This record gives sequence, structure tokens and C-alpha cells, in this order.
Amino acid sequence: MKFGVVVFPGSNCDMDMIYILEKIMKQEVVKLWHKDTNLQEADFIILPGGFSYGDYLRSGAIARFSPIMSEIIGFANAGGYVMGICNGFQILTESGLLPGALLHNISHKFICKNIYLKPNTRNTLVTNLYDNKPIKIPIAHAEGRYFADKNTLNSLIAHDQILFKYSDRDGNITNESNPNGSLMNIAGVCNKEKNVFGMMPHPERAADGELNNQDGRLLFESIISEVIA
Repeated sequence: MKFGVVVFPGSNCDMDMIYILEKIMKQEVVKLWHKDTNLQEADFIILPGGFSYGDYLRSGAIARFSPIMSEIIGFANAGGYVMGICNGFQILTESGLLPGALLHNISHKFICKNIYLKPNTRNTLVTNLYDNKPIKIPIAHAEGRYFADKNTLNSLIAHDQILFKYSDRDGNITNESNPNGSLMNIAGVCNKEKNVFGMMPHPERAADGELNNQDGRLLFESIISEVIA
């Protein structure tokens, strides 16, 4: 399987993602510079975390207009697989590929710590191997508060588009386990067609045994096992 990892000015999680895909998951990976207009026949595109264009205006607002995004939007609209992690999630909402928006954390502080997530569905390419148990995944963001209007939230529920919710270590969905004030504790969503995915936590930072946490590895295994099958 061939992955394309997009690199924007200010991306800083691109090499983490490439390392996990190449060295841990043993997959082919190509870098896609933000000014490129060739996706190099990648099967799955990933927009990594970081601070594209310094997070000026709003996080992801400028990166949305990079030349490569026109190609990615066309790729996604044709059914191609795309995933955004953290800043990548912000870019996907800015581009209209995913519903909702990511606002400043309710604390107005940058948060960098391990948190717990509860997989909310197994009916997607990125979650099909997860069970109902909570997983520990790092977050690192200042604008991670998921927001959407009531109709959009109802649609997310109706179409099973909520990937993960913030929880405590026992899997309880509570206000106390919500690190940024996201509505309904939402940590990740997909589109109705279930080929575009976004999440604020960083699974690539929890996928290597050297870090004593591989809870994020199952996300990558879910992708590879489903596509190859």
C-alpha cells in the first residue's frame, strides 16, 4: 500500500508519520510538498500535525489554499482515502472535506499530554480493529475544540460518523475527561462516505513499542488490513 504524507511549511509531525508507516508498518511512503499537484499515485493521503503557515488567521485556514489541496479535494471527492491528524484535521474542516470546525481550547491554553479515547464506531476503515475499550493517545493542540451546529451533530450521529470520543481511563464519557471542551467529547469524525477521516489526538505518537504505548498502532493496522483484504 502506498501512502502520501503532505508537508506544509510548519508541519512538524510529518517525519513521525513517515517513520511509523515505513519502519513500523512496512509500507511504501512518499512525501508530497504542499506546492505539488501530483499525488504520485498514493492510495491513502495523510495530512500530518504541526503548525502550517504558523497557524496565522486560523489553524489550517491558509494551508487549505495550497496547490496540493485542490488535488486532494478531487481525490477525496472521487472516493480516495484521506486522513488529517491534528493540524491536518483542521485543514480538512477548513477545506470542507469534513463537517464542523476546530476552535480554541476552552482553557485558551496549549494542551500537550496523554489522554484517553473511546472508539465510537468500528464501521470505518480506520477503526475496524478497535473494540469498545478506551485507548491512551497523546494530544498536542491549542485549537482542538470540536464544534458544529445541532443539525450537523445530529447528522454525525445518524450516519455513524463519530470516530472517537474523549473519555476517562475506564471509558466513561464525562466533562472531566474532555480536555478541550469539544461538543459531545468528539475527538475525531469522518465524512458520510467514510473515506475522509480526521482526529485531533496523535496515533503516530503511540504506535512504537519503544514508547511503551502502541494503542495508536491498531489504527494503522485497521487501514492496511482492510485495504489489502
